[in-house]
Amino acid sequence: MAAEPPKTTYRRVMLKISGEALMGETSYGLHPPTVEHIAREVAAVHEMGVEICMVIGGGNVFRGLQGAAQGMERTTADYMGMLATVMNALAMQSALESLGVFTRVISAIPMDQICEPYIRRRAVRHLEKKRVCIFAAGTGNPYFTTDTAATLRANEMACEAIFKGTQVDGVYDSDPKTNPQAVRYDRITYDQVLADHLKVMDASAIALARDNALPIIVFSLDEPGGFRGILAGEGAYTMVHG
Repeated sequence: MAAEPPKTTYRRVMLKISGEALMGETSYGLHPPTVEHIAREVAAVHEMGVEICMVIGGGNVFRGLQGAAQGMERTTADYMGMLATVMNALAMQSALESLGVFTRVISAIPMDQICEPYIRRRAVRHLEKKRVCIFAAGTGNPYFTTDTAATLRANEMACEAIFKGTQVDGVYDSDPKTNPQAVRYDRITYDQVLADHLKVMDASAIALARDNALPIIVFSLDEPGGFRGILAGEGAYTMVHG
């Protein structure tokens, strides 16, 4: 008789990762072994019966703000960044489905040949059928980051928390990579994140999470089994809450 999966307090969650998380040790684009590693982390949580939404940034391919800083018109640069997120979403879909996890890529910009348009009720139904929903192309509007898109979709999908996968195991009072004395917060408020300019998510995303009492859990995606462990009540992380 198969062992029961670990109990979790979360039924539906949003996983937000950066595009850079898919680069691995490379300096640009996709690193297939890294994409596969993240897919295995997601599949392990899926096996627990958790309904999973995902938003992946596009900074490994193109970042709108950087394009605008180099003289490109901001709206055009942002649309290019949105298209980069679609590429990343398709790569993650391929990796997840190779593990037997049914997945839907849902784009805020219609492109019917490769993914579904965003229709909230349809997306909710996919989640109820235990399909992983990867939301691509941000909000479909320029001047909004994928952090904001993740928070918006998490609220629309009635997610119980946003899991922000990073390279460190939580939020620190300074950069732990350069300051060995940096202190990790176990819990921190939305207002403190905004007041201290802590790099969790951009201010619009934090404010949207605060206004809807949506907790943000910051954890290390590099730690094997970390995503699943936190959902099972183990591991180190920081919770941003009211």
